[in-house]
Amino acid sequence: MEARPLVPPASEGALGLEFYFTSTAGVVGDVKTTWEEFLVREISTYPRPDPAGGVVVLRIVSRGWEQHELGAAIARRVGISSRSIQWSGTKDRRAVADRLLSYRGPLPSGDLGLPRVEVRDAYRTREGLVLGHHYGNSFEIRVGRTALPPDGAIVAYRRTEASLRDQGGFPNFFGPQRFGEVRPITHVVGRAVVQGDLDRAVETYLVGRPDFGSPGAGDAARAAFAEHRDARRALAEFPPEYRFERAILERLARGDPPARAFHALPRDLRLLFVHAYQAHLFNRWMVLRRAEGLPFDRPVPGDRILRLGRDGTYRSHDDVPVTDDNVVECTELVARGRAAVAGPLVGTGTVPGAGRPGDHLRQLLDADSVAPAQFGIPVAPELASAGAWRPILLPCPPLGLAPDGDGVWFRFALPKGAYATILLREFLKSGGGPLCGDESSRAY
Repeated sequence: MEARPLVPPASEGALGLEFYFTSTAGVVGDVKTTWEEFLVREISTYPRPDPAGGVVVLRIVSRGWEQHELGAAIARRVGISSRSIQWSGTKDRRAVADRLLSYRGPLPSGDLGLPRVEVRDAYRTREGLVLGHHYGNSFEIRVGRTALPPDGAIVAYRRTEASLRDQGGFPNFFGPQRFGEVRPITHVVGRAVVQGDLDRAVETYLVGRPDFGSPGAGDAARAAFAEHRDARRALAEFPPEYRFERAILERLARGDPPARAFHALPRDLRLLFVHAYQAHLFNRWMVLRRAEGLPFDRPVPGDRILRLGRDGTYRSHDDVPVTDDNVVECTELVARGRAAVAGPLVGTGTVPGAGRPGDHLRQLLDADSVAPAQFGIPVAPELASAGAWRPILLPCPPLGLAPDGDGVWFRFALPKGAYATILLREFLKSGGGPLCGDESSRAY
């Protein structure tokens, strides 16, 4: 068997994905070569139908749509503001995604007339969705052109599965899609927002380009704008489908300063920048914990734990500080599966605590010249975040593995907030093969 390197590629390391949890050999293959090879279905509680209700719930299946762009397109079709669209969770763009949305407005008269979007259900209710309404997601993912014949790949994958179970699970990193799969700069924009520098946030969003990522139709336009700084000229150069960049450029062209032009973006997209920066800090905090040899499957003084709720989910704001006095009790709760060690999603309410976990967080914040209070974001208070806590280790779910031609299908389910790509990278020991589409394939 060909041994795969156990050092993640630089493109992952830049996002805080600097280690694998297992040392088993990976079997690389292609992931997301087509939308139909990455299927995600939301596991949700449907709001109760009520013909007199003022809220509409749609169950849709989309192919190759980014969620903010899809929400804006649906809003235009039904004649409402895009701010009215509510989702339970965010789904991959490069996927076939089956999920719910809700809004206050009219029922669609039929299909929405959008390419690669199918309405499976539509009804009225009194209660709409809120973020986190669902329990989790089920996945069907094909890994194609595996480096070993499929039967041999499955044997290797089962070894990795056994290793994950021995270690208590897999690290609950945020996946690359949180930062932008094509142009992973979302967290860089978010850091500028938290630091109060909206001018730099706009600059990064319009022209920032990482050292890695897929080429896109907008590359030339971004490079040109970086040189000439003429917003009117840039509007003629940026492709029409780049609606969000063009929204900013239109404001700049009429004389708005960058800090005001930034607010041309929808609030949920601006929130995504802040959330991506929180995710980047979380990933980096996990790396520091691993480097120091602190456990993931049991707490140490200075940690926080999250209790498992009756519905089988963790409440991200119901954290318990771990001290010398209660560390034995907290360790027992985690060992019994009734709680999990948690890491910080930094906000105004997640001040670094005592012990090494707190030291690690202070180290990260000092490196970025950021303090928790800055997540109040005075320059854009509508984006303020109190922060939360996130489990750092998740149990390895039951895995269905099946050969298919030159590849293998993975079938499993994960709790909300967990990334299938993070689980999958333990088996591949690489970033995977080609991804379907590029920046020019953005769906609007």
